[in-house]
Amino acid sequence: MGLAQRWHDIRTGFERPFWVANISEIFERLSYYAIFAVLARYLHENLKFSTEQTGSLTGLFGFVWLLAAFGGTVADRLGFRRALSVAYLILSFAYFLLGSIGAPWLAPVRNAVPLAALVTVILLLPAFGIAMIKPCVVGTTERAAHPNVRTIGYSIYYTLVNIGGFCGPFVASWTRRHMSVENVFRVAALSVFLMFIMVLLLFQEPRRPDEVKTESLGQAARNFWKVITNPRFMIFLLIFTGYWIVYWQVFITWPLFVHDYINPATDTERLLATGPIIVITLTVAISALTQKTAALNAVILGTFITGVAWIFLAVHPTVVTAVATLVVVALGELTMSPRYYEYCSRLAPSGQQGTYMGFAFVPLGIGSLIAGPFGGFLVHHFGEVKHQPQMIWWCVIAVGVATTLLLWIYDKTLRPKPTEEAQAATQ
Repeated sequence: MGLAQRWHDIRTGFERPFWVANISEIFERLSYYAIFAVLARYLHENLKFSTEQTGSLTGLFGFVWLLAAFGGTVADRLGFRRALSVAYLILSFAYFLLGSIGAPWLAPVRNAVPLAALVTVILLLPAFGIAMIKPCVVGTTERAAHPNVRTIGYSIYYTLVNIGGFCGPFVASWTRRHMSVENVFRVAALSVFLMFIMVLLLFQEPRRPDEVKTESLGQAARNFWKVITNPRFMIFLLIFTGYWIVYWQVFITWPLFVHDYINPATDTERLLATGPIIVITLTVAISALTQKTAALNAVILGTFITGVAWIFLAVHPTVVTAVATLVVVALGELTMSPRYYEYCSRLAPSGQQGTYMGFAFVPLGIGSLIAGPFGGFLVHHFGEVKHQPQMIWWCVIAVGVATTLLLWIYDKTLRPKPTEEAQAATQ
């Protein structure tokens, strides 16, 4: 009877906007990770950027997450339906342009502007789309899921994200081998354009009866100000940036390391599907194991697991240990990520979910902007200059362990008490 009731809760606990938003997220993630899977090697091998430039430029692709804080505020003002529609349209244009850098019709621009500057501008364009998509999808998960299934809703969201993340590298691998690397970007553009159409046709604005509507841009600005003047939340986000400095090396440094120092014939795009496979298959099991663990404790544990995962490559770099590293990184991400968004959402007062969840993505952006130059420097210094490429991973491990320690200190000294979290949720 208990199982039957639970199944009934799941079937009836999610409104249609939940499913539309989260299904669209599959294709958005497919597009994003298809591009991320080929980007570093595309910049280094096709556009002939140095390893340091490649790291910095690849890191810029994560700028999308930094703008999520502003995107969340805009989403609160526009409403999720309009924000999602505009965002998918922007993203389809940005991805198409990214795949057209070498196209003949763009030759006048290439001849007038340094290539690095042109690539920098184009890599920043997706930010204006994803910045609104992520807060909208997570905010819809919060608003369109009944309280008794909301935790399951975040797990569903996270699973669907990783289905897209799993398909993306395979799409990138197939497209690059059978068509061209430029067409990876065009396929991504088509994918998100189809989501633009789906949102227009099927998505309805989610709103709970007790939801407070953001009435004006002034109110949205005040909500934004309330978040950035919340010192404990800001400190938490700043510390958590360290997690993403470590994690983004999967897409920045890992492909270059495998290609340059292990086996240049390795299909790195396809191997990058390893992490999402682990997440998809083990989400339910890990959720069951950690459901009684406090959200922040799960975040700390996941950060530690991801931080030490790179020891395989540091000790014995082979294709097998490269895959093992991706597996352990995924286990850390799986332990951390659903509980991280749950923790941040519980701190958001009514009517400010978009703003708070937008800020929840800021560490991804700052982490990527730092991870790019950091990874590029490590590859250049330890790989090309010192000829000690395994030292790259000891440096990455050090950042992961330090982040874990700082989160533990935050938990013991600055974390809001449960009563404060409950008060924030009802304000």
